[in-house]
Amino acid sequence: MTPLHLLIALVVPLTWGFGFVLAKAGLAHFPPLLLMGMRFLIAALILVWFVKLPRGHWRDLTIIALTSATLQYGLTFSGLARMDATPAILLIQSEVVFGTVIAALMLREWPTRRQIFGMAVSIGGIATIVGAPSLQGQMFGVLLVLSGCLFWAFGQVLVRRLGDALNGFQLTAWIGMIAAPQMLLASVFIEGNPLPVLASASATDWVAVAYLGVVMTVVGYSAWYFILARYPVPMAMPVLLLLPVSTILGAVSFLGERPGLHVMLGGIIVIGGVAAVIVEPGQLRRLLPRRSG
Repeated sequence: MTPLHLLIALVVPLTWGFGFVLAKAGLAHFPPLLLMGMRFLIAALILVWFVKLPRGHWRDLTIIALTSATLQYGLTFSGLARMDATPAILLIQSEVVFGTVIAALMLREWPTRRQIFGMAVSIGGIATIVGAPSLQGQMFGVLLVLSGCLFWAFGQVLVRRLGDALNGFQLTAWIGMIAAPQMLLASVFIEGNPLPVLASASATDWVAVAYLGVVMTVVGYSAWYFILARYPVPMAMPVLLLLPVSTILGAVSFLGERPGLHVMLGGIIVIGGVAAVIVEPGQLRRLLPRRSG
């Protein structure tokens, strides 16, 4: 990746990581489908006025919205409501593995040996972090989160297949416009009447909703789609392995969690693995000062 594109890519795990922490807080009041429906509705209403209609791509966008938004977030955040934030975000890193395998099968985008090595290192770091938290009594939440990861990875491969036919803002706007009604309607049928929940929400609850809609979705997803349109899935996906680092920082800041030494060690390993995947050796040599003489 170029330095500018690398900076844009790093916006994704930063905004999403803190978003998962705030979503965990928001789930204490809002049920999952209602929270996600409001999130995508806000993002769509912000962007839809400024982007072109996706003519010729409605069918693809409907499938992408159903898989990578409605099903994925319905499952993932239902699982998050039943788990602690830290183990949930670590399980979400399985998206990288799912995405790389699906991209290889559907797009023939095969990871290089270096990328495979980097992902293996990062997964080892994730395993190091996961080794301590007890998941006893949370297995249903684990299953929901992993199922959501599979749907999300499939949806991102479909986005990648679109190439640069639609820009990041178009994708964010129209996926949100399609997914929001699906989620809100499902919320009414599954979670019940939303009006009492909306009426009793505090200012803090609405701050979480605003962050999810504006920062995590408008900013984060637009940056993600920008990167995904320009780089193969095996190169783009591993950036998401930085999510545990930003989520742990958010959990410490907002939820009062205190990760131990093994968590910090795992985070260092994850960062090292991601660097092996996304930093090209040639670019690194160009950044290093040359010796004179």
